[in-house]
Amino acid sequence: MAVSPGLLVVAGSFAAFRLLNRGMERLVPPPPSARRNRWKWRNIWTSLAHSVLSGGGALAGFCLHPGLSEDMVGTHPPGAHSLVAVSVGYFLEDFVDMLCNQKLHQSWELLFHHSVVIVCFGTAVLLHQYIGFALVALLVEINSIFLHLRQILLMANLVHTPCYRLNSIINLGTYVVFRIATLAWMTRWLFLNRENVPLATYSIGTVGMAIMTPMNVILFYRLLRSDFFKSSQDVQWEKEQ
Repeated sequence: MAVSPGLLVVAGSFAAFRLLNRGMERLVPPPPSARRNRWKWRNIWTSLAHSVLSGGGALAGFCLHPGLSEDMVGTHPPGAHSLVAVSVGYFLEDFVDMLCNQKLHQSWELLFHHSVVIVCFGTAVLLHQYIGFALVALLVEINSIFLHLRQILLMANLVHTPCYRLNSIINLGTYVVFRIATLAWMTRWLFLNRENVPLATYSIGTVGMAIMTPMNVILFYRLLRSDFFKSSQDVQWEKEQ
Protein backbone atom coordinates (compact mmCIF):
# COMPACT_ATOMS: atom_id res chain seq x y z
CA MET A 1 0.00 0.00 0.00
CA ALA A 2 1.53 3.30 -1.11
CA VAL A 3 2.02 6.03 1.47
CA SER A 4 0.39 9.36 0.65
CA PRO A 5 2.95 11.98 -0.47
CA GLY A 6 1.19 14.42 1.85
CA LEU A 7 1.91 12.19 4.84
CA LEU A 8 5.57 11.98 3.81
CA VAL A 9 5.75 15.77 3.76
CA VAL A 10 4.10 15.88 7.21
CA ALA A 11 6.65 13.40 8.58
CA GLY A 12 9.56 15.25 6.97
CA SER A 13 8.29 18.55 8.35
CA PHE A 14 7.94 17.09 11.84
CA ALA A 15 11.55 15.84 11.73
CA ALA A 16 12.87 19.11 10.28
CA PHE A 17 11.19 21.30 12.90
CA ARG A 18 12.33 18.89 15.63
CA LEU A 19 15.93 19.24 14.45
CA LEU A 20 15.54 23.02 14.17
CA ASN A 21 14.20 23.13 17.72
CA ARG A 22 17.15 21.11 19.03
CA GLY A 23 19.68 23.38 17.30
CA MET A 24 17.94 26.69 17.94
CA GLU A 25 19.82 27.44 21.15
CA ARG A 26 23.08 27.41 19.19
CA LEU A 27 21.64 29.58 16.42
CA VAL A 28 20.07 32.09 18.82
CA PRO A 29 21.66 31.82 22.29
CA PRO A 30 19.22 32.78 25.06
CA PRO A 31 19.93 35.96 27.06
CA PRO A 32 20.52 35.57 30.82
CA SER A 33 16.87 36.36 31.56
CA ALA A 34 15.70 33.42 29.39
CA ARG A 35 18.16 30.78 30.54
CA ARG A 36 15.86 29.46 33.27
CA ASN A 37 13.32 28.57 30.58
CA ARG A 38 15.52 27.37 27.72
CA TRP A 39 12.96 25.03 26.16
CA LYS A 40 10.50 27.91 25.74
CA TRP A 41 13.17 30.08 24.13
CA ARG A 42 13.81 27.32 21.57
CA ASN A 43 10.08 26.72 21.14
CA ILE A 44 9.22 30.34 20.38
CA TRP A 45 12.02 30.76 17.83
CA THR A 46 10.95 27.53 16.12
CA SER A 47 7.36 28.81 16.05
CA LEU A 48 8.57 32.10 14.59
CA ALA A 49 10.33 30.23 11.78
CA HIS A 50 7.11 28.39 10.97
CA SER A 51 5.04 31.59 11.02
CA VAL A 52 7.40 33.34 8.59
CA LEU A 53 7.37 30.32 6.26
CA SER A 54 3.65 29.54 6.35
CA GLY A 55 2.27 33.07 6.67
CA GLY A 56 4.59 34.40 3.99
CA GLY A 57 3.85 31.41 1.76
CA ALA A 58 0.08 31.83 2.11
CA LEU A 59 0.24 35.56 1.38
CA ALA A 60 2.46 34.94 -1.66
CA GLY A 61 0.01 32.30 -2.88
CA PHE A 62 -2.90 34.75 -2.89
CA CYS A 63 -0.80 37.56 -4.40
CA LEU A 64 0.48 35.36 -7.23
CA HIS A 65 -2.85 33.57 -7.76
CA PRO A 66 -5.63 36.10 -7.02
CA GLY A 67 -8.22 33.78 -8.58
CA LEU A 68 -7.65 31.30 -5.76
CA SER A 69 -10.41 32.88 -3.68
CA GLU A 70 -12.95 31.88 -6.33
CA ASP A 71 -12.45 28.15 -5.66
CA MET A 72 -11.52 27.21 -2.11
CA VAL A 73 -12.24 23.51 -2.63
CA GLY A 74 -10.82 21.86 -5.72
CA THR A 75 -7.98 24.03 -7.05
CA HIS A 76 -4.82 25.36 -5.50
CA PRO A 77 -1.50 26.80 -6.71
CA PRO A 78 1.63 24.62 -6.96
CA GLY A 79 3.19 24.03 -3.58
CA ALA A 80 0.08 24.96 -1.60
CA HIS A 81 -0.68 21.35 -0.64
CA SER A 82 2.90 20.89 0.55
CA LEU A 83 2.76 24.14 2.55
CA VAL A 84 -0.34 22.95 4.42
CA ALA A 85 1.31 19.55 5.00
CA VAL A 86 4.42 21.29 6.35
CA SER A 87 2.20 23.18 8.80
CA VAL A 88 0.61 19.94 10.00
CA GLY A 89 4.11 18.61 10.71
CA TYR A 90 4.99 21.77 12.63
CA PHE A 91 1.84 21.68 14.77
CA LEU A 92 2.50 18.01 15.58
CA GLU A 93 6.08 18.88 16.60
CA ASP A 94 4.95 21.82 18.73
CA PHE A 95 2.27 19.63 20.35
CA VAL A 96 4.90 17.06 21.35
CA ASP A 97 7.31 19.76 22.53
CA MET A 98 4.75 21.34 24.86
CA LEU A 99 3.53 17.96 26.09
CA CYS A 100 7.08 16.99 27.07
CA ASN A 101 8.22 20.30 28.57
CA GLN A 102 5.24 22.16 30.00
CA LYS A 103 2.70 21.39 32.70
CA LEU A 104 -0.75 20.54 31.37
CA HIS A 105 -2.52 23.34 33.25
CA GLN A 106 -0.23 25.84 31.48
CA SER A 107 -0.47 24.40 27.98
CA TRP A 108 -3.94 22.86 27.65
CA GLU A 109 -5.34 25.78 25.62
CA LEU A 110 -2.58 25.57 23.01
CA LEU A 111 -2.71 21.77 22.97
CA PHE A 112 -6.45 22.00 22.29
CA HIS A 113 -5.86 24.64 19.60
CA HIS A 114 -3.20 22.49 17.91
CA SER A 115 -5.46 19.42 18.00
CA VAL A 116 -8.19 21.30 16.14
CA VAL A 117 -5.72 22.65 13.56
CA ILE A 118 -4.14 19.23 12.99
CA VAL A 119 -7.56 17.64 12.37
CA CYS A 120 -8.73 20.41 10.00
CA PHE A 121 -5.48 20.76 8.05
CA GLY A 122 -4.91 17.01 8.07
CA THR A 123 -8.32 16.50 6.47
CA ALA A 124 -7.39 18.94 3.68
CA VAL A 125 -4.03 17.22 3.12
CA LEU A 126 -5.52 13.71 2.96
CA LEU A 127 -8.45 14.69 0.72
CA HIS A 128 -6.40 17.04 -1.51
CA GLN A 129 -9.34 19.40 -1.18
CA TYR A 130 -10.03 22.65 0.70
CA ILE A 131 -6.36 23.57 0.36
CA GLY A 132 -7.39 27.11 -0.58
CA PHE A 133 -9.47 27.32 2.58
CA ALA A 134 -6.50 26.09 4.62
CA LEU A 135 -4.30 28.72 2.94
CA VAL A 136 -6.71 31.41 4.12
CA ALA A 137 -6.34 30.03 7.64
CA LEU A 138 -2.54 30.24 7.31
CA LEU A 139 -2.81 34.00 6.79
CA VAL A 140 -3.32 34.06 10.56
CA GLU A 141 0.38 33.18 10.86
CA ILE A 142 1.29 36.67 9.65
CA ASN A 143 -0.01 37.97 12.96
CA SER A 144 1.67 35.07 14.76
CA ILE A 145 5.04 36.48 13.66
CA PHE A 146 4.45 39.49 15.90
CA LEU A 147 2.94 37.40 18.68
CA HIS A 148 6.14 35.33 18.77
CA LEU A 149 8.35 38.42 18.59
CA ARG A 150 6.40 39.79 21.55
CA GLN A 151 7.18 36.65 23.56
CA ILE A 152 10.87 36.85 22.60
CA LEU A 153 11.06 40.49 23.73
CA LEU A 154 9.31 39.58 26.99
CA MET A 155 11.76 36.77 27.70
CA ALA A 156 14.70 39.05 26.86
CA ASN A 157 13.49 41.66 29.39
CA LEU A 158 12.94 44.24 26.64
CA VAL A 159 9.42 45.24 27.65
CA HIS A 160 10.20 48.90 28.32
CA THR A 161 11.72 49.61 24.92
CA PRO A 162 10.52 51.38 21.74
CA CYS A 163 10.93 48.06 19.90
CA TYR A 164 8.43 46.33 22.18
CA ARG A 165 5.99 49.23 21.92
CA LEU A 166 6.20 49.27 18.10
CA ASN A 167 5.72 45.50 17.97
CA SER A 168 2.69 45.80 20.27
CA ILE A 169 1.02 48.25 17.89
CA ILE A 170 1.81 46.18 14.78
CA ASN A 171 0.72 43.04 16.63
CA LEU A 172 -2.66 44.56 17.46
CA GLY A 173 -3.17 45.82 13.89
CA THR A 174 -2.26 42.52 12.26
CA TYR A 175 -4.39 40.70 14.83
CA VAL A 176 -7.48 42.54 13.59
CA VAL A 177 -6.62 42.21 9.88
CA PHE A 178 -5.07 38.75 9.63
CA ARG A 179 -6.69 36.95 12.55
CA ILE A 180 -10.13 38.34 13.42
CA ALA A 181 -11.05 39.41 9.87
CA THR A 182 -9.71 36.14 8.44
CA LEU A 183 -11.74 34.03 10.87
CA ALA A 184 -14.83 36.12 10.10
CA TRP A 185 -14.33 35.60 6.34
CA MET A 186 -13.87 31.84 6.83
CA THR A 187 -17.04 31.62 8.93
CA ARG A 188 -18.97 33.55 6.26
CA TRP A 189 -17.61 31.29 3.49
CA LEU A 190 -18.68 28.16 5.37
CA PHE A 191 -22.17 29.56 5.90
CA LEU A 192 -22.62 30.62 2.25
CA ASN A 193 -21.30 27.31 0.90
CA ARG A 194 -22.95 24.95 3.40
CA GLU A 195 -25.02 23.27 0.66
CA ASN A 196 -21.93 22.57 -1.48
CA VAL A 197 -19.76 21.06 1.25
CA PRO A 198 -20.21 17.43 2.40
CA LEU A 199 -21.77 17.17 5.85
CA ALA A 200 -18.72 15.58 7.51
CA THR A 201 -16.33 18.23 6.15
CA TYR A 202 -18.78 21.02 6.94
CA SER A 203 -19.10 19.74 10.50
CA ILE A 204 -15.31 19.67 10.98
CA GLY A 205 -15.02 23.21 9.64
CA THR A 206 -17.93 24.54 11.68
CA VAL A 207 -16.71 22.99 14.93
CA GLY A 208 -13.20 24.26 14.22
CA MET A 209 -14.44 27.83 13.68
CA ALA A 210 -16.71 27.62 16.75
CA ILE A 211 -13.65 26.76 18.84
CA MET A 212 -11.15 29.13 17.25
CA THR A 213 -13.30 32.27 17.27
CA PRO A 214 -13.85 32.58 21.05
CA MET A 215 -10.25 31.51 21.73
CA ASN A 216 -8.97 34.35 19.55
CA VAL A 217 -11.36 36.90 21.04
CA ILE A 218 -10.10 35.98 24.53
CA LEU A 219 -6.48 36.26 23.37
CA PHE A 220 -7.21 39.69 21.88
CA TYR A 221 -8.61 40.84 25.23
CA ARG A 222 -5.51 39.52 27.02
CA LEU A 223 -3.21 41.36 24.62
CA LEU A 224 -5.11 44.62 25.08
CA ARG A 225 -5.03 44.29 28.85
CA SER A 226 -1.37 43.30 28.98
CA ASP A 227 0.17 45.68 26.44
CA PHE A 228 -2.03 48.75 26.82
CA PHE A 229 -3.47 48.47 30.33
CA LYS A 230 -0.81 46.31 31.92
CA SER A 231 0.54 46.07 35.42
CA SER A 232 3.91 44.72 36.50
CA GLN A 233 2.14 41.59 37.79
CA ASP A 234 0.73 40.88 34.31
CA VAL A 235 4.18 41.14 32.72
CA GLN A 236 5.78 38.90 35.33
CA TRP A 237 3.01 36.30 34.92
CA GLU A 238 3.53 36.16 31.15
CA LYS A 239 7.30 35.69 31.53
CA GLU A 240 6.74 32.68 33.77
CA GLN A 241 4.26 30.90 31.49
